[in-house]
Amino acid sequence: MKLRQKEKKNKGAPKWMVTYADMVTLVLVFFILLFSMSQLDMVKFQELAESFRNRMIFDAYPSVVSNENPTNEEKQEEAGQDEVLDDPVEKQPVAVPEEEVDSLDQLLQLVNAFIKENNLEATVTANRRQEGVELVLQEKVLFDSGEAEIIEAGRPLLDRIATLLKNVPNKIKVEGHTDNRPISNFRYPSNWELSGARASSVIRYLEDNHQFQGSKFEASIGYGDTKPIVPNTSSENWSKNRRVEIVILQQVENSNT
Repeated sequence: MKLRQKEKKNKGAPKWMVTYADMVTLVLVFFILLFSMSQLDMVKFQELAESFRNRMIFDAYPSVVSNENPTNEEKQEEAGQDEVLDDPVEKQPVAVPEEEVDSLDQLLQLVNAFIKENNLEATVTANRRQEGVELVLQEKVLFDSGEAEIIEAGRPLLDRIATLLKNVPNKIKVEGHTDNRPISNFRYPSNWELSGARASSVIRYLEDNHQFQGSKFEASIGYGDTKPIVPNTSSENWSKNRRVEIVILQQVENSNT
């Protein structure tokens, strides 16, 4: 009789466990790598956040986050800027030249004097902006509601303003503005078309009825309801936002050099 040999039992873990353990180890290493890469230098992060809160840093100063591997040129620039950085009070935003400030002030005084002499305080206001002096005319003195054709009562006002515009050599820009209430009809599908049509109507009237030398008007723009001067929260504020602005632009002197 042949004796049955006992089957040998393999000791230890099954073979598939080796592959599984290797995979788990690789996954663990992968996540450790991701975690190590995600660690932030909180000091540098706070400096970077602070730089975004202060726009002047981008204009007057180098990056607040130090460069770990600066180039030779960057080292030279940093060495040359040490004295400037020690006294940040001396760094100021770029100021408007005094000549331009005086010119705009004189222009605003001229416009205000004209408004007062012609008793236009109730219908026209003058303000100074960065690019020049603006005359603000409310919608009700020039147009019917939802229309862009100049009404009969508004023509004498534009005739007086034309006298002022002829006495200044500056270029003119006309802007149309509406409130935020939507409009939709065959002629004006939205406030964009209505505001643009009103600005164009003012220019067309001035050019058709008054002889301006050369190209006086530089632009006609419709802003719709994107630039309100007061919140659109009441009938009174809606009326203020519906306006036409005639901007007497800052005169640019041509240089022959």
